[in-house]
Amino acid sequence: MATQQQEIERIQRIIVRTIATSPAGVNLLLIGGLRFRLLDHSERFSVDIDYHWGADLDAKQEELLNLCRRHVLEQVRREVSYEGSVSIRKGREAESPNARFLDLRFWRKDSAFEIPIEITTILCLDPPVVRTADGTVHATPSDADMIESKIIAVLNRIFIQHRDLVDLFLYRDKLRPDSSSRLKHKLEKLALSAETITRRLKDLEDNRPYHASAIQKVMEYQISPTVVRQLNAGGGGRAVLDSVLEIIRQLGLK
Repeated sequence: MATQQQEIERIQRIIVRTIATSPAGVNLLLIGGLRFRLLDHSERFSVDIDYHWGADLDAKQEELLNLCRRHVLEQVRREVSYEGSVSIRKGREAESPNARFLDLRFWRKDSAFEIPIEITTILCLDPPVVRTADGTVHATPSDADMIESKIIAVLNRIFIQHRDLVDLFLYRDKLRPDSSSRLKHKLEKLALSAETITRRLKDLEDNRPYHASAIQKVMEYQISPTVVRQLNAGGGGRAVLDSVLEIIRQLGLK
């Protein structure tokens, strides 16, 4: 019998395939943990589906809402026999000028879960690229823009998401020799001050036990037990945190 994680991933693939093959998916770039999982075979499982959109976020949110209502929910029902619903997220969690959210819910007698979609804007210096998975063409940012966006997320989120640190650890080899200058340019465009960067790095340094523990929890919930055992043999969450801090130090972003 399939685990809930396997069921979620089956439905995620249906959702992103339906979006990628619809007019609403043109120039919509797949990003985030699912991008790494689907296109790069990441060890980390992600519940969310994230997209980059460089134009009107409200209009794209409404377009994707209609697509989910008309096609996505029916496709999921047909392929895996889950009922579903979709709604625009309301309330404080959704009050971001840089992101819009849809909440998809799926259920049947033995299982129920949510799969959020986030539409946001990241800074990209490279043209989009196209990648394939299961015969479907997906538009996505370049590898460099993707991994640089993770560093920016670590430095710029109001509330740090430790999954970003795990992704940065897993895909640090995607950084380019010129990523330091690229990131400095992006941070200037975002008007992210040196004080903000220093404060976030100081927090990571000063509160290592907390952040290492939070990283460990991400690993245990979102990575397979076999891989977690390998990571634990190398120091676990503490080693991941140390590696990420060293990456940022080497980039000279203070």
